[in-house]
Amino acid sequence: MSAISEKFGSMVFDDTVMKEKLPKETYKAMRKTILDGKKLDISVANVVANAMKDWAIEKGATHFTHWFQPMTGITAEKHDSFISPSDNGKVIMEFSGKELVKGEPDASSFPSGGLRATFEARGYTAWDPTSYAFIKEGTLCIPTAFCSYGGEALDKKTPLLRSMEAINKQALRVLRFFGNEDVTSVKTTVGPEQEYFLIDKDVYEKRKDLIYTGRTLYGAKPPKGQELEDHYFGTIKPRVLAFMKDLNDELWKLGILAKTEHNEVAPAQHELAPIFTTTNIATDHNQLTMEIMQKVAKKHGMVCLLHEKPFAGVNGSGKHNNWSISTNTGVNLLEPGETPYENAQFLLFLCSVIKAVDEYQDLLRISVASAGNDHRLGANEAPPAVVSMFVGDELGEILNAIENDAAYDAKEKVQMKIGVHVLPRFPKDTTDRNRTSPFAFTGNKFEFRMLGSSLSISGPNIVLNTAVAESLREYADRLEGAENFEGALHDLIRDEIKAHKKIIFNGNGYDDEWIREAESRGLLNLKTTPDALAHFLDDKNVKLFTSHNVFSETEMRSRYEILLDNYIKVLHIEASTMIEMAKRDILPAVSEYSKELSKTAIAKKSVIPDADCSYEEKTLRKISALSGEMLAALEALENDMEKTGTFACAADEAEYYKDTVIAAMARLRAAGDGLETLTAKKYWPYPTYGDLLFSVK
Repeated sequence: MSAISEKFGSMVFDDTVMKEKLPKETYKAMRKTILDGKKLDISVANVVANAMKDWAIEKGATHFTHWFQPMTGITAEKHDSFISPSDNGKVIMEFSGKELVKGEPDASSFPSGGLRATFEARGYTAWDPTSYAFIKEGTLCIPTAFCSYGGEALDKKTPLLRSMEAINKQALRVLRFFGNEDVTSVKTTVGPEQEYFLIDKDVYEKRKDLIYTGRTLYGAKPPKGQELEDHYFGTIKPRVLAFMKDLNDELWKLGILAKTEHNEVAPAQHELAPIFTTTNIATDHNQLTMEIMQKVAKKHGMVCLLHEKPFAGVNGSGKHNNWSISTNTGVNLLEPGETPYENAQFLLFLCSVIKAVDEYQDLLRISVASAGNDHRLGANEAPPAVVSMFVGDELGEILNAIENDAAYDAKEKVQMKIGVHVLPRFPKDTTDRNRTSPFAFTGNKFEFRMLGSSLSISGPNIVLNTAVAESLREYADRLEGAENFEGALHDLIRDEIKAHKKIIFNGNGYDDEWIREAESRGLLNLKTTPDALAHFLDDKNVKLFTSHNVFSETEMRSRYEILLDNYIKVLHIEASTMIEMAKRDILPAVSEYSKELSKTAIAKKSVIPDADCSYEEKTLRKISALSGEMLAALEALENDMEKTGTFACAADEAEYYKDTVIAAMARLRAAGDGLETLTAKKYWPYPTYGDLLFSVK
């Protein structure tokens, strides 16, 4: 066995370890729980917990934690040791089934959006046995869901698991029409590609804006950025390569299928892509990947930036959510089949996604909304804020032929009826990638490209799973009452293409003409987070989530409040940071440089009365003018900030930040960046963009 094979999953209590460590009957019970969702008896849980504890101690673990994902967007953990007191004054190492299955962390300080009062501190964590336990830094981590004393979801995992059950239930109904009696479960799978920046730790620590907000709030454009496109897929620098090697080692130990790594478009930008896995596991793995990236970077004297737009003027970082649907028998339901019948099934599932994206385009936009991602979407580096779908020219022609009951010219003209003997085989892998499309079909999966790099992938996948589940539910209801299945299937697919084709666009999503056309088609252009969130509690959206038991209406309202609150707080921190940097660092530094210029001019004239001091004088005038502009912009921003916190409604305050505060911040930055280009380097208080982007040699 190779060293990599031995390393991979070595810190995971996975199926291989369970088969080795558990009694045969206990192992069978665990497999039933994992595969079929069967409840785990406490007697079985006790055996599993004891074996898990022994294995973890063998690996050097001393503590355990219920590892969960609160609505902060990051992970949380409270560590407890395995030790328990014994009668002889010593300690024994214990871990019970009750401790494995359920925990009670204090929930008082996690965002709840009004789900419970601060004094209602109790929260519960519940083990998700479908996501394997793992050891991280000497602690056994048990992936769990997190809910309140009243049973409301306080986390991102619980609704994700509910959405997976929703699509499983409806997909099984549809598959029965095609004779798939051997299929017992359907799961969505995800492969999230992760973009990030690496900069030197020394320069990072000299930037207050990066420390406080994760992005640069000031920074003039450097002479060289990404214009030459020489960084994309270029030779990886030795220091970055060493980081990537250590990162892979740490990820592989945790069973994370890190596969591809390369330089991205912007200087200092990189990407890591994993292999597909089940959605809830992929979500856990992506959260771990982001955490471990940051820790490994520090060991190499670097900082990993996961903000969606850490630098103006160069590409920001996204996360591409490659999503598909698979059966437990190994069939990808979004892959064209070998027979006409299989292709009819493929077309029905394809239509279910087209319908879902069209009808719930607002929810998909909301699922990626954040103050950081607002800087990136539509910036000719990421998809526009308008949600549309790319299916490729050939598949698009097939859909058009079906819609019109017309002939499709492949190798021969075939009437496009959805019958067992008529529908032709589809050529595979004929779709190019469209980097400008928010939601692109790439042969056997959809690539949702709008996610920001720091985002938990749970939200977008909750929306995708639930919206597609609703499409499938409607299809199953319609087909169940049909006297002629093949005729009803043909009519259904034709009708769905006709009803939802407006969401399909195969062209350039960056083109302004497309934005105008999209709006004429009735597609939404929700440019900012407040614009998008205004639709979250629309009746159709509440009905979608509540009817599939993914969210209660109360849980939806809580998430709406949390998203608004986060948007407001992020912008408040950014504006406050800009004010501090301007007052305490930039304006004093520029004043000092102005004094030096004045002294120099006076000194020159004292020696040579008619000396040419045009450089000093012209620079002084420009600096003086820009300093005045910056001071005025600073005072305006301070005045605007005095009004924050006075709004009775969070939505109104978010609108105020969007319309007023952001504009004031932009004016302050423009003056500051202008001053940077005029101020001698030794006086400028911060590392420049050139220093930051090219800091890792």
